[in-house]
Amino acid sequence: MTRKTVHLLIIDPQNDFCDLPSDARQGGETPALPVPGAHADMLRLAALIERAGEGIDGITITLDSHLRLDIAHPGFWRQGGGEPVAPFTPIRAVDVRTGAFQPRVAEALPRAAAYLGALEARGRYVHMVWPVHCELGSWGHNVHAAVQRAYSRWEDATGVNAEKFLKGLNPWTEHYSAIRAEVPSPASPDTLVNNVLLDRLASADEILVAGEAGSHCVKATVEDIIAYRPTMAARIVLLADCMSPVAGFAEQQTAFIENLRARGARIATAGEILPEFSRSRGASQC
Repeated sequence: MTRKTVHLLIIDPQNDFCDLPSDARQGGETPALPVPGAHADMLRLAALIERAGEGIDGITITLDSHLRLDIAHPGFWRQGGGEPVAPFTPIRAVDVRTGAFQPRVAEALPRAAAYLGALEARGRYVHMVWPVHCELGSWGHNVHAAVQRAYSRWEDATGVNAEKFLKGLNPWTEHYSAIRAEVPSPASPDTLVNNVLLDRLASADEILVAGEAGSHCVKATVEDIIAYRPTMAARIVLLADCMSPVAGFAEQQTAFIENLRARGARIATAGEILPEFSRSRGASQC
């Protein structure tokens, strides 16, 4: 009997999203956008990778990757009177039309206004100004240390590299989903549908999904996987104890989980999944 192939998709398991204790930080660094519970999520995920070992056939890691000046960062915006814009400020298209908020660079106004209009037309998110986070090259961009150690040992054991996909380097659009930017631009191929990633996931019998945050990047990625490959819904297993919502967005994560369950996906914990690796290894010897 041939055992099923299992692919682990880890979405944005990065330092800036983890509520790391002080002894798990490097050189006094502070996570920019810590998600409550994320450190514990990543420890559970690392333990799963360690114990499942070669029962995992492939690992893909997405990495939120931003420039400092980005439409979702404070430095891009100013209030109508020229004052700075604080993190966690929502900005709507009407706010720009009325002059309550304006891009710091006046020439950016037409493009920023068009972006906000397109984002709101899609209806998934209101534009949010986040703290500068996951800046390319920074400590915050790095993968949580326990997860990195775990998948490195998996790479050594299997002789297979964990594949990594960067998202978010276009500063003109938010890029929650690893599948496509919130507002794709034909001039920027990295914002368009990532069929390479979709094909990689589609080759597996089962897709385990974990990462941060369940209210945003995990949610958007899984929603887009199903939007572009509907038949993959039944192969998805969401590891509910290996993800957490951004503070204040718990209802968004809860609704996502219930919608996913209704689409035929499975919701499980790392502890519930682990025994299945032992059974599948036994089955492969039949």
